[in-house]
Amino acid sequence: KRLSLGLERERALARQLLKDGKKEKAMLLLKKKRYQEQLLDKTENQISNLERMVQDIEFTQIEMKVIEGLKIGNECLNKMHQVMSIEEVERIIGETQDAVEYQRQIDELLAGSLTEEDEDAILEELNTITQEQLELPEVPSEPLPEKIPEASPVKNRPKPELVAAS
Repeated sequence: KRLSLGLERERALARQLLKDGKKEKAMLLLKKKRYQEQLLDKTENQISNLERMVQDIEFTQIEMKVIEGLKIGNECLNKMHQVMSIEEVERIIGETQDAVEYQRQIDELLAGSLTEEDEDAILEELNTITQEQLELPEVPSEPLPEKIPEASPVKNRPKPELVAAS
């Protein structure tokens, strides 16, 4: 800002010198102004380059932290893989499934659930008890008649109200 204000003052001074007829001094002043403008542009470009460089450095630092984090994570995974093999994991899963099945059996026993063998034993005992209590009538030893006697017709029966009156 300070340089920009100084350049404006020199331009105004050059105009004044031209009005006063001092062309050579005005020309020298404009050359000085032009040199300072170029210097200002170079400085602005350098500042812009420095800002880009600082941003690149900051981004590179972030990338380095990410890479370091990945490296540490990779080392942790490798250590875990050394401790836990696939066979070990399969063994643990198998043991867990066995423990879950055992617990399920305990839960069923506590809840009163019966196994299929228990159900069969209970049905067999029920059949035995039923056969013991069941008394069948004796079967007649006489042969059955060849013809079934005809039932008496309904017309010959006495009417219910007559039976009740007598």
